[in-house]
Amino acid sequence: MVLRRDFRKLDPTTQAELRRVAVAMVEAGKTRLEAAAAVGVNRRFVGEWVEAARRSGDAALEGGRRGRRPGEQKPLSPQQEQRIRRLIADRCPDQLKLPFSLWTREAVGALIERETGVRLSASALGRTLRAWVFTAQRPARRATERREPEVRGTAAKLGVTR
Repeated sequence: MVLRRDFRKLDPTTQAELRRVAVAMVEAGKTRLEAAAAVGVNRRFVGEWVEAARRSGDAALEGGRRGRRPGEQKPLSPQQEQRIRRLIADRCPDQLKLPFSLWTREAVGALIERETGVRLSASALGRTLRAWVFTAQRPARRATERREPEVRGTAAKLGVTR
């Protein structure tokens, strides 16, 4: 009977011990296939463990920290958040010398990376924008050069109301 085991669900010390057992079996003359069957993993993993132990010694079988690397997608400080939010609300991307005409997740990501050095994924940018209560908007169909007070004055003279 072949033992199947989900290594991800085992605690790190058990994982390390099973790696050591498999490597010891291979070093004692067993095949990688036999060692894999004994610990309940694919033979490919046993080969990787044996190679890592040969290159770096027993410490390579301990396993590393899981998850993001330190500094990766670190959160913005409140001051950085406030500055970015103000820039987004007050300016268009092209005014900030970004290659976009409207604010998109990509444009916000480029601004955040340029201003803070932090690179966020598209999903993290979407969550951040939702948390900041920036929602998708359709741009108004009017000229950017339009002088609003004069338009209102002319409309009032003509009796046009909105």
